[in-house]
Formats: sequence, structure tokens, C-alpha cells
Amino acid sequence: MNRLIRNFSFVPCQSYIRGLINRPVYKPLLKPYWRSIKPAATPARSCARFQQENLKNQKNVGKWFLGCGGMVYLAVVLGGVTRLTESGLSMVTWKLTGEKLPRSAKEWEEEFRLYQQYPEFKMKNQNMTLDEFKLIFWMEYIHRMWGRAIGGFFLLPAAYFWRKGYFNKTTKKIVLLMGCLIGCQGLMGWYMVKSGLENRFDDVNDVPRVSQYRLAAHLGFAFVLYTLFLSQGLKKLLPAQEFQANCMKALRFKRLAYATKGLIFLTAFSGAFVAGLDAGLVYNSFPKMGDHWIPDDILAFKPFNKNFTENPTTVQFNHRILGISTVTLVTALWLFSKRTKLPPRSYWAINAASLVAWLQVTLGISTLIHHVPVSLAAAHQSGSLLLLTFAIWLSHELKFLKYIPK
Repeated sequence: MNRLIRNFSFVPCQSYIRGLINRPVYKPLLKPYWRSIKPAATPARSCARFQQENLKNQKNVGKWFLGCGGMVYLAVVLGGVTRLTESGLSMVTWKLTGEKLPRSAKEWEEEFRLYQQYPEFKMKNQNMTLDEFKLIFWMEYIHRMWGRAIGGFFLLPAAYFWRKGYFNKTTKKIVLLMGCLIGCQGLMGWYMVKSGLENRFDDVNDVPRVSQYRLAAHLGFAFVLYTLFLSQGLKKLLPAQEFQANCMKALRFKRLAYATKGLIFLTAFSGAFVAGLDAGLVYNSFPKMGDHWIPDDILAFKPFNKNFTENPTTVQFNHRILGISTVTLVTALWLFSKRTKLPPRSYWAINAASLVAWLQVTLGISTLIHHVPVSLAAAHQSGSLLLLTFAIWLSHELKFLKYIPK
């Protein structure tokens, strides 16, 4: 009886039970249990509690999104170092759940023997020792296992949040897209490595390397995935403020900011072709390329369109032009912001973006003239993702900016 009465703790039910107690027939039976009933919460109080719990749940989802984005950022950094140290072809097998780490001297020798059967060792690293092989193996192993850690960190909380009902219909679609991208990213990583293990390097001057097309696709997936994680995390944790502008300048600024974000993405994407072709090593001078502003071999390949993705000179030239265009546009956007009324946090975003843009150009030039040292090149690649981060933040803050005529 006590349990039954507790289940009816709403205000209408309490009124009904109170009426029963006053009846002579039921009064001796129900009156002892009435004191144990807790007062029902008012509808307003229940609604406030629900909103508070829902807000807390959404913040947890936002922290998870940003955590996944941070792990993707670090994966890009590790991937850049792996490429720069030429470690990516050290592991010649791939398993979905992870490769076995060699522990004994015999297992290391067996792994080294497998590596010796492939083009990179035969054509480039014939004098490599076992200790040198261990260094590049560890770098590739850490990169692969970090990628699998991202998958686990994404899937387990996603299943929990989905079951608890923390996702709305739109978020569910985005989470499914993220999961597909993570899977495609892992498969593309192996597909990329496989291109460097194939027996397609016939000329003595060939350098065994992964396909620049597959490398660009692999990096592109990572950038898209990072963009999704960051934008969704900001949406949950730092919602954009509605802002009404009374002049068209603010709307033009918004369009220019979106164009700048696209150019930053395109510039970073072109860097994958520079890395894939080692194009940073062909002309190590700035602002000229050698003795010319436009080098003679910029269109040396036939047919014409192959130059843009296979000619190291053209690839480096294009990356230079895109980099200069990006820093120019970001600077123009910063100057534009000084005479435009915008949402308060957007000023922080554009100031940070302009600072990182100039730092990124400085790193790029330093990397070039010092013949691509690993430290500077890795910092330059990381800077591209950092610049994209602030461009995404700026676009997020301008999302609800609307023009209201006077």
C-alpha cells in the first residue's frame, strides 16, 4: 500500500487521496500512509530540473566532441612527423584490431626481414641497421594505434549517449557521418601505405613513396573530421549569440569569413601534395624560386594537367601562391573587422586567426629555406590545422549574424 501511494505523488492524485482519507470508510486504512507521501514538485520546478539536466547532458556531449577533435589534431601531427621521418612504410602488414608489437629479438628480426622485401629498403635503405629500423617502426606503430584509440574513444561514448537519448535527429546523422569518416580514414591510411609497398618503382631514380593522391585523401578526411568535431563541440559548449547588424558591412564580413575558411582548407590540402612529392626540396629560396619568379620547368610535364599534381615545381609554386593569398585575405579580414560591428567573441577569433596566419607563413618560409627540417615542417603542418581552428570558430560566432535594415 505504501509503495502504491508513493507512485501517485502528483498534485491531482494527492488531492484525490486526501478526499479518500476524509471518508469514514477509508480513513483508518489510508491515514497512516499519507504522512509518508512526499510533496509533489510543481510543474515549473520539474520543467526547470529537466532543462538543467538536459543542458548538463549536452555539455557532456560537447566535451566528448572536442575531445575527439583534439585526438584527431594530435593524429595529424603524428602523421606529419611519420611522413617527415619516412617511417610510414616500416610496417608492411595491416590488421583491423592492431598489429602485434615485436618484443623479443627474434620477433624484431622477423619484422625487419619482412621490411627488407619491399622497395623502400631495396632502393633506399640497404644499409639500415636493426636499431634504425626500430625507430621508424615505433613511429608508425604509435600513429596507427593512436588512430585506433580515436575509434574507441568515439564509439563507446557514442553508443552510450545514443542509448540515453542525448542526440536529436540532426546530431544522430552527424554522429553516423563521423563514424563513417573514421572508418574511411583508417582504410584510406592502409590504402595509402600500400601504394608505397607496390613494385611500381622501376627507374633507378625513383624514390619509393606513397601516392600523393592517397596521401591528400587521407589528410583531407582528417581535416573534414576535425572540422565536424570542432563545430559540433562549439555548438554544444559555446553557442553562437544572435546578433543584429544595421548595415550591410557585417553581412559582407560574414561572407568573406566563410570564403577565408575555404581558402585555408584548400591551402592546407595542397600541402599534402607538397609532402607527397617532397616538393619542398626542389627550390629552397624565397620569394623567388631560384633565379626566377616563375621557374622554367613549371609546365614541363605532358599532358598539361599532370603538372598540378605530379610536377614538384608546380606543386610548390601553387602552395606558395595559396599561402600568400591566405595570409593576405586573413589580414584584410582583420582590417575589415576594425570598422565593422560584430558579435563580441568574433573579435577574439579574427585576432587569433590573423596572428596564427602570419606565424604560419613565417614557419613555411623557414621550413623551405632550411631544406625542410623535421621540427619546422611538423610545426608548419600543425599550424595549418590551428589556423583552420580559428577560422571555424569565427564562422561559428557569425552563424546567427543577420542584417536588419534601419
